[in-house]
Amino acid sequence: GRMLDEDLIEELEAAGVAFGHDWLAGVERYTATLEHLASWGIVAAAPDTQRGLVPSVLTLAHDLGATLDVLCDVRLGSGDISVARQKLGVAGHGFGASAAVFAAGGVGTHVEVKAAAAVFPSITKPSAEAAAAALRIPGLVLATPDDATSLRTDALEVGQAWDGAVLRVVDKAHVGELAEKRGLARLLGVPASSNRTQRTVRALLTGFLLFHLTGDKTYREFADADAAFPRTGRPDPDAEPPTDEDRI
Repeated sequence: GRMLDEDLIEELEAAGVAFGHDWLAGVERYTATLEHLASWGIVAAAPDTQRGLVPSVLTLAHDLGATLDVLCDVRLGSGDISVARQKLGVAGHGFGASAAVFAAGGVGTHVEVKAAAAVFPSITKPSAEAAAAALRIPGLVLATPDDATSLRTDALEVGQAWDGAVLRVVDKAHVGELAEKRGLARLLGVPASSNRTQRTVRALLTGFLLFHLTGDKTYREFADADAAFPRTGRPDPDAEPPTDEDRI
């Protein structure tokens, strides 16, 4: 990543993103991901709510929306950096990815969400697939290779229901890998090494958001469904739809 100096951020007005955590994973397990976004000039904030055994996807979506409202109302740094209301996005992982889809549709906020990203979205009630079908903003949906037969995720269904979404499969990824491990190094404040899935997801997420939130055409390919990236692929268009038995 890179660090944008405050003068540049002030001139551009920063893009802002609210990020949703996975089930039973607190926001502290996304520290490196949020720091990566920040290093590219994107102000990232994550509500540390709905961490119980039976969380509500709609409540977390509401909290993501409320987080966007807060981002727009606070001054950052020494007080001379602000988040532009026309540069807002939502993103999330697993359960938080599904919440981000609902937040993109306006749950919990009165500000306009310009783009959204869902990393390995979880199966939820109500369904993120149904919410995605109503969206009319650009989206990025990332799936694991086993998504079609997974009992936990429905990224392929979300991506296919979302008109205008870019759907990519992250090679050899597992659904929980974006959340950082709790280790002694992290407790001591030492940055933990990132796994391949984390590095790939962060790159795809950052490029997509930079293009859609800031309009920087340098990152146009990240929003192109036909563009090829290392360690990613596209869903097999000829694959048979999975049966209920396939998912067991």
